[in-house]
Amino acid sequence: MLARILLIGSLCLFGAAAARADATIPTKDIAGARDNPLLKRYEGSFIVSYERLAFSDFKLPTAKLERTETLDRSNNYVFKPKTELEVEGARTRIAYLLPAGRSPLEVLRNYQDDVQAAGGEILFSCKGEECGGDPTRSSSGGGGEMSLMMYFVTEAQLKDAPFSNGSCALTSRIGDQRFFSAKIPQAGGDAYVTVQTFQVKDDLYCKAFHERTVALVHIVEPKPREQKMVLVKADDMAKSINATGRVALYGIYFDTDKAELKPASNPTLAEIADLLSRDPKLAVLIVGHTDNQGAYDYNIDLSRRRADAVVKALAANFRIDPKRLRAAGVGMAAPAASNDAEDGRAKNRRVEVVKLN
Repeated sequence: MLARILLIGSLCLFGAAAARADATIPTKDIAGARDNPLLKRYEGSFIVSYERLAFSDFKLPTAKLERTETLDRSNNYVFKPKTELEVEGARTRIAYLLPAGRSPLEVLRNYQDDVQAAGGEILFSCKGEECGGDPTRSSSGGGGEMSLMMYFVTEAQLKDAPFSNGSCALTSRIGDQRFFSAKIPQAGGDAYVTVQTFQVKDDLYCKAFHERTVALVHIVEPKPREQKMVLVKADDMAKSINATGRVALYGIYFDTDKAELKPASNPTLAEIADLLSRDPKLAVLIVGHTDNQGAYDYNIDLSRRRADAVVKALAANFRIDPKRLRAAGVGMAAPAASNDAEDGRAKNRRVEVVKLN
């Protein structure tokens, strides 16, 4: 009897949770969301998911995604295009729920018309399996093949609450996928756009959206990065190392997924060299750190190569004895902040100088 009561109670709780969790057709945009001036919305659509970053990097595929033998954190095979553009600027991500009866193709064509009317150029377009990856997945799923949407955003990176309208739009199974990437000329440089349209396939918790079209729009506007990081001087490095055995540095720069030092790194490298010159007995470990974007093994390798680049620059350009330097890469294994948002991920992308003796 007790087991029967518990079972009935569990079923009631499950049913209540399901009722609360079900998506609902919106009648207005979510709080704080707004259109980007570069692209109009399709008439009658509402914003169900929104994020804007003042400055971020972004990749646009300009070719079909192709399978690699690398696995991501969800044990999916990673897909990458043979050609892509890496851009930086103010990035906006908007997910719109379209009116009933509108197909992904019709919506995509309207966005393409809008881009071309603004003098823009379509860089790449595809549909379904032609895009590469699993055409039935959105940002969610593991143990298979990544999707086109996962190239831009994974479920773990979304801020939308589980089973909310935003979550239903971007984590449900999908069908009839369409996509294009484009650039639009602006006074301060080109802006870049991607538009992915698809039908939601979910007749359970997200059944209100079942077979409705969603448009996922990314816009990156040209904008200089605000220079807010203060150069850490050798004196301050020494104080931190004496107190904690380490110092975290954010003035060493690399392009996304690259291990070549950018010229803007030279002031910080000079301060590291000054630190070592003042104490000839000091030996240090140069440790590369990344955020959690990308596969674990890939990030370990990338962070090690970046640390190696710092060691080589100190030895070649600042005449530091390489015997006093060792390189290590720990990837995402030692975060300084949460990886759930871009400001935290920025804190995790760093180089640390750790005292060895």
